[in-house]
Amino acid sequence: MNFNISFFMLLFCGLTLAQDVTNAVDTEDISEKQTCSPDMCEFLKEFGAMKEKLGAMETRLKDSETRLKDSETRMKDSETRLKDSETRLKDSETRLKDSETQILALKNKLSTKVVFSAKTATGVDIGPFNTDTTLVYGAVITNEGNAYNQHTGIFTAPVAGTYYFTFFYHAGGQHKSKLDLMKNSQMMVYSSDHQTVSDAADNGGNAAFLQLQRGDQVFTRMEANTHVYGHHATTFSGFLLI
Repeated sequence: MNFNISFFMLLFCGLTLAQDVTNAVDTEDISEKQTCSPDMCEFLKEFGAMKEKLGAMETRLKDSETRLKDSETRMKDSETRLKDSETRLKDSETRLKDSETQILALKNKLSTKVVFSAKTATGVDIGPFNTDTTLVYGAVITNEGNAYNQHTGIFTAPVAGTYYFTFFYHAGGQHKSKLDLMKNSQMMVYSSDHQTVSDAADNGGNAAFLQLQRGDQVFTRMEANTHVYGHHATTFSGFLLI
C-alpha cells in the first residue's frame, strides 16, 4: 500500500516538472520571436527612415514635375504673347514708316513750288497739220520748279498732288480750231470753234484741276486739220495746288 502511494507521488512530480520545462521552452521561443539582434534592429530602423525619405522625395518630385508643367505652360503663353507683341511691333513699325514717308512727301510738296506759264513764240500761224500735234509753247513766262519743257511743250509732274491747268488760244475763222488738254494719253477737256468766213478771229480756252502722280505728263494737243495763231496769243499755264 505504501509502495503504491509512493509511486503515484513520484509520477505526479514528474508530470509537474515536465509541464514546467515545456512552459519555460515556449516562453523562451516567444521571447526570441518578439525580439531581434541589435544590428538587425538598427538596419530595420535605417531602412524605415530611408523609406520615409524616399516617399518624401517622390512627393517633392511630383510637385516639381507639376510646377515644371505649369512653368512650361506659362512659358508657352509668354512665347505666344511675345509673338503677338512682335507682330504688333512690326505693324507699328510699318505704320510708322508709312507715316514718315507721307510726312516726307508732304514736306517735299510744301517745299516744292511748281508754277509755269508759257506762250507760243512763233510769229506765224501754227497749223493746220494732217495729224494730231502737241503744241509747243516756246516762250516761257515763268517756270518755277522747271517742270515745263519749252522744247517739247510737255509738263511733267515732279511730285504727286492736285494741279490746276489752263490754256487759251487765238485763231482765225478760215480754219477750224480745237485744242485738247491731255493727261498722258487721255483727253481731259477741250475747246474748239468751227470754220467760218464771218469771223475774222476766234478765241477759246478751258481749265481743269487734275490729280497727278509723279511723272504724269500734261500738254495741249492740236487736233488734225486745225490751227491757232502763234503771235504770242496762245498760252498754257499751270501750278501745284496741294
